[in-house]
Amino acid sequence: MLYEEKQIETIPVGPLGLIPLKSCAALGKKVDEWLVGWRHERESEHKTTIAFAGYQRDSYIVGARTPRFGSGEAKGELLESVRGDDLYLMVDVSNYSLTYSLCGIQNHMSPDDHFQDLKRVIAAVGGKARRINVIMPFLYESRQHKRTGRESLDCAWALRELVDMGVENIITFDAHDPRVQNAIPLKGFETVQPTYQFIKHLLKHEPELQIDSEHMMVISPDEGGMNRAVFFANVLGLDLGMFYKRRDYTRIVNGRNPILAHEFLGASVEGKDVIIVDDMISSGDSMLDTARELKQRKARKVFICTTFGLFTNGLKKFDEYYENGIIDRVLTTNLVYQTPELLSRPYYIDVDMSKYIALIIDNLNHDSSLSELLNPTRRINRLLERYRSGER
Repeated sequence: MLYEEKQIETIPVGPLGLIPLKSCAALGKKVDEWLVGWRHERESEHKTTIAFAGYQRDSYIVGARTPRFGSGEAKGELLESVRGDDLYLMVDVSNYSLTYSLCGIQNHMSPDDHFQDLKRVIAAVGGKARRINVIMPFLYESRQHKRTGRESLDCAWALRELVDMGVENIITFDAHDPRVQNAIPLKGFETVQPTYQFIKHLLKHEPELQIDSEHMMVISPDEGGMNRAVFFANVLGLDLGMFYKRRDYTRIVNGRNPILAHEFLGASVEGKDVIIVDDMISSGDSMLDTARELKQRKARKVFICTTFGLFTNGLKKFDEYYENGIIDRVLTTNLVYQTPELLSRPYYIDVDMSKYIALIIDNLNHDSSLSELLNPTRRINRLLERYRSGER
């Protein structure tokens, strides 16, 4: 059954309000279009009741802004009333393309700046909304999730701050360590995996793959991403391999211990297509090293699937690896900022997540279960059946 044909079984928590901050404006617009389309087509005998007031709109986006003074200070401002609304704030803390003026100098916005702007908008709501939900695809400070010395626990503190300001639900994608939710045990926290969307877009662009254990494998680039890779391999019915990073713990280069070698654990990849699965591409060095090691072991095609494509060191090395036949496709989502240069690359596949986010928002607004959305096994199986039967 198509989602737009779904019958309404519960009344909304409140009138739906969507506040995509400037960092998430493009994605927020796409999400809004999905919601508008569904709600105009959906049928229900209760749609004329007062509980569904404002249910059908031309747009659910609530006007908000975070202007800055010449000193770099800022404020949050709402451009319309949100009293009684079920609000969903969207923010991309990794969007470095935005700038602001600080004493005449143009500063690029950092994750800290974006997080402060999020809190400013929540503060502007002033507790008047029925419920506040935050959709933060790249979880702020998620890589500082545990203490290994005399260190701050930034991610836990950020979550506590949001909850203290009245946030009821936090939706993120592929959190570096989902256990950070222990910092807010009495509030909603969901970390969503885009496995279905990766498979859907890969099959769309690669029409001649043989998805079985004889012709394909799933690879985890390190031991930390094994849970992600295990699920990916299980739903596709493929074998699993893993690389173990041997590091030099006597030195620190660019903030981390350099990798001495990659040791592979798994069956032979010779002649097989391989899918490397991870949560993010930061500099990309680790991912490219893994791809090179697989090609040296005579893998046929190498596909890289990561939720967040940050590409902090640029695309030059990825271009070289593609031209040399080491990588074939790179798939990342539009949950974080994508440069025009990245979108123009012949090897790049943009995995659009706007429909999935709209589904989550629509279900939460109706206080419906997210279980089926968070476990995409049935949808993946249907997709594989169509692919194997020749449907596209």
